[in-house]
Amino acid sequence: MEWVNYQHLHYFWVVAREGSIRAAGEELRLAPSTISTQLKQLSEHFGNDLFERSGRRLVMTEFGRHIFRYADEMFMTSREMLDFVHGRQPGHPMRLDVGVAAVVPKLLANKFIEPALEMDDSVHLVIREDRQDRLLADLALHHLDVVITDSPIGPEARVRAFTHTLGSCGIQFLAAPGVAEKLEGEFPECLDGAPFLLPTSETALRRMLDHWFDAQGLRPFVVAEIDDSALLKVFGQHGHGVFAAPDVIGAEIQRQYQVQSIGHASRLRERFYAVSVERKLKHPAVARIKSLAAALLDAP
Repeated sequence: MEWVNYQHLHYFWVVAREGSIRAAGEELRLAPSTISTQLKQLSEHFGNDLFERSGRRLVMTEFGRHIFRYADEMFMTSREMLDFVHGRQPGHPMRLDVGVAAVVPKLLANKFIEPALEMDDSVHLVIREDRQDRLLADLALHHLDVVITDSPIGPEARVRAFTHTLGSCGIQFLAAPGVAEKLEGEFPECLDGAPFLLPTSETALRRMLDHWFDAQGLRPFVVAEIDDSALLKVFGQHGHGVFAAPDVIGAEIQRQYQVQSIGHASRLRERFYAVSVERKLKHPAVARIKSLAAALLDAP
């Protein structure tokens, strides 16, 4: 029977989780050279590379990702066994690591993710918010199970991942009462020259709004560009300008931020996506997020 050196496999597992040999060395209290040597021996034993270089980063190969999944199950089972041996309650909540792009509205992100906490099996939820490119880098290192974003992964991305469409919704324009009262004319003409709070230019919503403004012949006065959706709404709440938001959470935004609706652009469709390293979603909580998001939004 062929055996695997489980110490080498454990070192590989820690490097994959930590994202670098240096970080793994600090956790294992071993010299990076020692870990590198044993990773090389493990790769030679398997006859396949486990990692490859992508710039300065160390990323798993497709073969390495498969080995990581087996190793992850093995070492998690080992921990449960030791819990039982030492009299601790066996079993752990299912862990779900979610990355949320900063541009995704917090109220909507909550609606997407909350169903995972309502499953029959208990879930330990970890959420990180950041720029999409950074989240995708962590997804590639298996530090995240899924990334929720407003943009599908493009061909230029240096990450092997798959985009799963959650759905789309219309756009609503809102403003504090003091700003709304000063707007003249009917919607959307009232937005011409109006003070506006916009997401930054690299976001899908901003590109869509720019095209819509041009098509409508509108020239809003841009007061600020803000990539964090919650901060943008706070500026709107304090009367600094009109802002756009998904219509499925429009009523909640009005209540929470004391703003009012200016108008609704149903032909503008903001889309949301779940990005994972799996072509077919296998994590039960991620599959539930996708299923119920489709019910909330207009499913594709």
